[in-house]
Amino acid sequence: MQTLRIEGLLKVYSGHDKVVAVDRVNLTVDDGILMVLLGPSGCGKTTLLRCVAGLEDAQEGTITLGNNTVLDVRRRLNLPTHKRDIGLVFQNYSLWPHMTVRRNVEYPLRARGANRTERDRRVDEVLEMVQCRQLADRLPSMLSGGQQQRIALARALAPRPAIMLLDEPLSNLDALLREDLRAQLRALHRELGFTGIYVTHDQTEAFALGSRVAVMNSGRVEQFGTPDEVYEKPMTEYVARFLGIRNRLALTYDGAWSSEIGPLSGDLSVLGKGTDPLQLYTRPVNVGLSRQVATGTQRTLVLPQARIRDVLYMGGEVEYLLQARDVVLHVKKPASHEKFQPGELVYPWLAHDHALIYANGRLVHG
Repeated sequence: MQTLRIEGLLKVYSGHDKVVAVDRVNLTVDDGILMVLLGPSGCGKTTLLRCVAGLEDAQEGTITLGNNTVLDVRRRLNLPTHKRDIGLVFQNYSLWPHMTVRRNVEYPLRARGANRTERDRRVDEVLEMVQCRQLADRLPSMLSGGQQQRIALARALAPRPAIMLLDEPLSNLDALLREDLRAQLRALHRELGFTGIYVTHDQTEAFALGSRVAVMNSGRVEQFGTPDEVYEKPMTEYVARFLGIRNRLALTYDGAWSSEIGPLSGDLSVLGKGTDPLQLYTRPVNVGLSRQVATGTQRTLVLPQARIRDVLYMGGEVEYLLQARDVVLHVKKPASHEKFQPGELVYPWLAHDHALIYANGRLVHG
């Protein structure tokens, strides 16, 4: 496996409406790293993957795999897909229906000129990796969706490509099977250490699989980091919203800090000394509830009083919907936590460490 470098990559779709699908992206995927491209539909993640694969032509930029340049627009160098030493796994499996499992997995080895002994050995090896050796003589129509996707993965791994490219490979599977294959794929990456790009819109999948996560927005990489860095410190409001951080308050300063639901209290040092408007985000699990306003507590931000509008029992946890003026706040607590009832007045609060504060869309505290 080898390091992948993408520099200044630009992909524009021309037509009635010009669409910049990939906007001068720079990314490095180090040897042995599985990088996840994460974002909503239309953000450019699949187009970026297809450019790396040679399935889309870019207007600008270079792509280098190890010491091998596969794309350099200025030099008019653009290697075709079959010369890029990549393994591809799609969401729709793309198995040849007339070939047995063994023939499907063997195909890329045959295309690269491997001899019969080498082909047989490698096919058995990768089928064993994905726990499907017993399926070798079946046709794809005789397999479940999960089995077909494992065979597609085995076929991509068989020729030991320099990089693996996986385009939402689990999205067509049901929830439980998706969890099983996610764990299996993670174990395979840990065992084989392959370099890869994995495309998904599912943040749970991204954080479970990725060595690095790149969150995309309108063709650009909005944030790049380890899964815990991206989750704990979303660097822009866009990333915070995409990750589903539901509680948001606009803060303004007029001699004192206030929000659309009223004045703030507690330790306000976290808000700094400026007067520019701020945006406060916090996850439901990080909001505390108290029946009396907390006073004198250091490193704790106290929000205005709110009324509990509804209580949703969710098995191991309880979600409280708090109504404060026209704003609904979401709070989640373990089911064993102190109980609150609909109609009660409470004071929401949060520790400074759980306050994500943005100015002009960028994180200034968190």
